[in-house]
Amino acid sequence: MNREITLAMLLASLAAVPVVFTTGCAVTQGRESAGRYVDDKTITAKVKTDLYKDPTVKGTQVNVTTFQGTVQLSGFVENQAQKDRAGEIAQQVKGVQSVRNDLVVQTGR
Repeated sequence: MNREITLAMLLASLAAVPVVFTTGCAVTQGRESAGRYVDDKTITAKVKTDLYKDPTVKGTQVNVTTFQGTVQLSGFVENQAQKDRAGEIAQQVKGVQSVRNDLVVQTGR
């Protein structure tokens, strides 16, 4: 009985191997190369750093995501000037191809 359970677990593990190696992160699925992934992470870090340094924008309120050179800004800001400035900062970072500014201006405060 113990031997049958061990054999069944071994067969199940071996059957799972192709599934494990054919699925995974986007880099292994050909959506983004490893180099592009690293570049995107670098762009995200640079945009976040520049947002934190800027006196107009509250960088802690802005989420930054980068995919294939396109930067997406999300979160909440206090006014339109902060939203516009965050977009300008992101656009000025080397390697940024486009900016999707999805920041929301808070109202009713």
